Amino acid sequence: MADKKTNHQLQRFGYRHERRNGGVFFCFGLRVQFGFNQTHHSVIYFIFKGENNMAKQTMNLGRRWYVLHTYSGYEENVKHNLEQRIASFDMQDKIFNILVPKEKKIKIKNGKRTTVEEKIFPGYVLCEMIVTDDSWYVVRNTPNVTGFIGSGTTPTPIDQKEIESLMKRVMAENTQQKIDMEVNDIVRIVDGPFKNFEGKVSHVDEERGKIKVMVTMFGRETPVELDALQAKKI
Repeated sequence: MADKKTNHQLQRFGYRHERRNGGVFFCFGLRVQFGFNQTHHSVIYFIFKGENNMAKQTMNLGRRWYVLHTYSGYEENVKHNLEQRIASFDMQDKIFNILVPKEKKIKIKNGKRTTVEEKIFPGYVLCEMIVTDDSWYVVRNTPNVTGFIGSGTTPTPIDQKEIESLMKRVMAENTQQKIDMEVNDIVRIVDGPFKNFEGKVSHVDEERGKIKVMVTMFGRETPVELDALQAKKI
């Protein structure tokens, strides 16, 4: 029989059945052949055949960031499940960080200024890892993960400059204002000298939090610049 350590490793990866003189079992959806050293009663070889849910990873790029595609709306669920799988499969030395990139924005709606967090890339999760056969399997077979971004079954790492730029964006303290109005929207001015006037939005400046509204006065249209909080979409 195989030693206890080997049996424990097999059980972690889906081991179901063992024969004294070797045999076949299925692990990760693969057909695995194995044999035992008759003198020392230990496993002496494994041969993996098939590619049902696992692809051979031959590139050794070290610790890098990769992009996972997920079902939209399940990004946090994937992060939670993957963190649990990392612990269950003892993958802390190969899978390091899971990130759902978000940034803070100021959203102006119903006359109130609110700071909200929004996903930068809906439907995607970032994973910092060393890609090997077993780490690939743990990540790829996490519920609601549909695949890695890359060529075929080989994940493509994110360029280091891109990840640094993204991290700055995620860590930024300044919030980006989001105005719930668009050009040609009809609005009513709710504050200031033009209160209760109605007009059409001609320009939106989200960076400054300003809008321009075409207001009719004395029979002609006049552009009026307002803080976005001073107008409400009708």
